[in-house]
Amino acid sequence: MRHPYFHQGGHDDCCSIEHNHVKETTKQVQDTSLTSPYKEYIPSIISFVLLMIGLSLDHFVKPDFFKSYVRLTWYLIAYLPVAWSVILTGLKLIRKGEVFTEFFLMTVATLGAFYIGEYPEGVAVMLFYSVGELFQGAAVKRAKGNIKALLDVRPDSATVIRNDVATIVHPEKVGVGEIISLKPGEKVPLDGTIIDGYSSFNTAALTGESKPKTIRAAETVLAGMINIDRAVMVRVTKKFTESSLARILDMVQNASARKAQTELFIRKFAKIYTPIVVYLALAVIFLPYFFVSDYVFNDWLYRGLIFLVISCPCALVISIPLGYFGGIGAASRNGILFKGSNYLDQVTKLTTVVMDKTGTLTKGVFNVQEVISANGDKQKLINYAAALESHSTHPAAKAIISYANGSVQSASLKAMNVQEIAGHGLKGEVNGSVVLAGNAKLLAKHAIAYPKELDAVVDTVVAVAIDGNYAGYFTIADELKEDAQQAVKDLHNAGVKELVMLSGDKSSVVQKVIKTLGIEKGFGDLLPEGKVQKVEEIKSDRSKVVAFVGDGINDAPVLALSDVGIAMGGLGSGAAIETADVVIQTDHPSKIATAINIGKATQRIVWQNIGLAMGIKIIVLILGAGGVASMWEAVFADVGVALLAILNAIRIQRMKF
Repeated sequence: MRHPYFHQGGHDDCCSIEHNHVKETTKQVQDTSLTSPYKEYIPSIISFVLLMIGLSLDHFVKPDFFKSYVRLTWYLIAYLPVAWSVILTGLKLIRKGEVFTEFFLMTVATLGAFYIGEYPEGVAVMLFYSVGELFQGAAVKRAKGNIKALLDVRPDSATVIRNDVATIVHPEKVGVGEIISLKPGEKVPLDGTIIDGYSSFNTAALTGESKPKTIRAAETVLAGMINIDRAVMVRVTKKFTESSLARILDMVQNASARKAQTELFIRKFAKIYTPIVVYLALAVIFLPYFFVSDYVFNDWLYRGLIFLVISCPCALVISIPLGYFGGIGAASRNGILFKGSNYLDQVTKLTTVVMDKTGTLTKGVFNVQEVISANGDKQKLINYAAALESHSTHPAAKAIISYANGSVQSASLKAMNVQEIAGHGLKGEVNGSVVLAGNAKLLAKHAIAYPKELDAVVDTVVAVAIDGNYAGYFTIADELKEDAQQAVKDLHNAGVKELVMLSGDKSSVVQKVIKTLGIEKGFGDLLPEGKVQKVEEIKSDRSKVVAFVGDGINDAPVLALSDVGIAMGGLGSGAAIETADVVIQTDHPSKIATAINIGKATQRIVWQNIGLAMGIKIIVLILGAGGVASMWEAVFADVGVALLAILNAIRIQRMKF
């Protein structure tokens, strides 16, 4: 079965380890949730009661009375409630060509026990196997709670304002550009922007953060947030099926498409392992005939049946996917989305983490520090630059616009024919003049002379030229995120050997930031293709496993190129969430180390389960073949190992990271 949040699919065909088992278990959990929550336990309870009565009669009643067909009939009645579905499932799978499954093993073992007269043991094997299945279902159902919680944040109605009338409709019926009303306590049904005013929103369902976030006019609200303060009006910017929440749900529900190598190995292993143990059981039964003088068929058949019972790889087949399932669930509670269990493994191998600067380690909230005019007309410089930058969403552009709006002599100018020159800046016409605004490379590209002092400024510089003449520049500064320094420290503690910063910002700014944070290397003045080139250079060393962390649409090529692409604050970036392998739903870089630690904890639990299951099974297999262990001990060992492995697998869901 699988993670609900991520519906990773599931498996439980213990022995063929295909998706059948988990699908069966998932279906069972879903079906029982629609009826009585205890209905699935009734067959096991009936069998248990009848088994206990049968054992009591065996012990207390005269042999002649309870040693005939009455005894066989009694135990058959006790056997059928738990065995019927197992036998039918086994027959269906055999018709599909899947012979060596857990259902086949359990059916052969228990019917064999009945054949040699060990009726109570035959019932007990099937009963405890069924109980184990119930525990597996309960474990998966418990894990599904995280996903159910996410699915529950999907609103099923929206209050849309049409012709000044408020109408409640399904979110799918609301179009882009329409206005919806949000009252305190209501879930946001669609992505949009607040028209006016402000309110506080609970974002926990999306980010895992309990602290409310205040969102103001013109800022974005996302589907799944909860309005907790005051009524606001929101203009819808995305269709219901294109919202950030819808993309996340789609991502997690398809997480099962990418399996960890350990899971893939266990699937292949079970397909080979199960037929082998069946043939070994046959060897245990028949080979002694040629070597043992006092060979008794029923005695060796009993040993072979014990071999079959203990050999069922249920503990491995369910606990390993459940372990990864739990890891993905634990990550989701911490605001981290893994697109597949293979990335839980991959993050544990990271040797190098390459990070963007703006929006990843810095807040991306720029403020103008200084305005230097070349000709003394400072206000013209501000007005022309602001008009041009109004066509950009870059943080530096927003800083200039904000600064211009606060100017006493702010003029309302319009820019026309605006072109964005990637990695350089903007070009356009303002009030009949050709205006350039960007970095020094933009001026050099257009052969415009500028003072060398620009190159010496540490902070980010936006240089401006009007009609081919240098007009001045703005200095703009960003600030580090509160947890940026801790993030670097935690990454080193998590085993990452090398941290590298890549940025389109000027090299002097990058060097200042890496020195402050303790990052090993930093490169500035990079165009998007320059970032790709740097990552390719790093990856040329085959011993390195490289992650790239970024937050913008320009980072998509590097996210795709890296071994593990990590999108920071990916809720707001469609390109990031589509391209990345791991999405940090908050803007906290410290979550990167958390993701690595969750991956390591998941891996430890998975290997603990493999060692536990294989170790105990090998011991009991040897004891069973040697006639030391009985079928009672075999079934308790099998069910016990499975339950221990399951409990260990779900333990990760209680861990704090």
